[in-house]
Amino acid sequence: MQLSLSKEYNNKIMKAIAEFNLINDGDRIMVGLSGGKDSLFLLYALRLLQLHMVVNFELAALTVDNRFNNESDFLPLKVFCQELNVEYHIIKTDILNEISENNTGNPCAKCSYLRKGVMADFIKNNGYNKLALGHHYDDAVATFLISTIYSGQLKTFLPKRYLSKMDIYIIRPLVYLREKKIKEIKKDKNLNSINNLCPYEKKSKRNVIRKKLDFIFNNKQIFYNIASAMRDKNNIELWPQKMSGEEILNKMNKLWGKY
Repeated sequence: MQLSLSKEYNNKIMKAIAEFNLINDGDRIMVGLSGGKDSLFLLYALRLLQLHMVVNFELAALTVDNRFNNESDFLPLKVFCQELNVEYHIIKTDILNEISENNTGNPCAKCSYLRKGVMADFIKNNGYNKLALGHHYDDAVATFLISTIYSGQLKTFLPKRYLSKMDIYIIRPLVYLREKKIKEIKKDKNLNSINNLCPYEKKSKRNVIRKKLDFIFNNKQIFYNIASAMRDKNNIELWPQKMSGEEILNKMNKLWGKY
C-alpha cells in the first residue's frame, strides 16, 4: 500500500503529537481499531509516521468484538492491517449482554468504559504502554457540550491521559482534525469502514447533541470559540463555589437582623 498524506493532515497530527507529547522513542502503541473511519485513518496515519519519524515506536491494532452480531465480519480490518504490515488482534467480549442485563441508563458511556478497560488490560498484559484512540476535534467539542449540558461540569477528554492503575497512557493524535477532513481523506484513500452494528448507536448522547446543535459544528467561528473554552486559562470568570443551604440561610438571617 502506497502511504501518503498532504501537508495539512501531517501538520495537524504532528502538532498534537508535539504539543501533548503523545509519542516517544521506544513506545509500543496499540491502536483501538473499531472499523469506523476515524480509527482506520488513525492507524493509516500512525503507520505513515512510523515509517518517516526519527522517533522509533512499535505499532499494532486491536479490535474489541462486542458481539453486536453473531457473525461480525472483521476480515476487511484484517486485510487492511496486512496491507499496512501491522500486527492485528481481536478480543471477543460479552459487553452487549452485560449492558442489556444491567439495563443501564447510559449504555454508550458504559460500553465505552468497558471497552477501554478490556483494551487497557490487553495492552498492559502484552507489553504495550500506549492506547491510541481515533477521537477528533468534533468529538472533543461534543464531549465538552455533553458534560456541560447533562452534568454541569466543564470538562472533556484529554489528548493524553495517564491510567495510573494500569501504568499506561491513552493518546488521541487526531484531536486537531475536524471530522469533515477525516471524511474527505477516507474517500480519497478508499478507507473502507465496516458497518456499526451497535443497537444504541443512533440514540447516543453524542448523536443527539450533534443533531440538535448542528449549527455549532457547521459555524467555524462558534466551533473554535467553544474549543477555546476547553482550555485551562488564567482569565476564567466563573461564579464562586456554591454555598450550602444552611450557610446561605444564616447570611440571609444576618441581613434581616435576626442574629
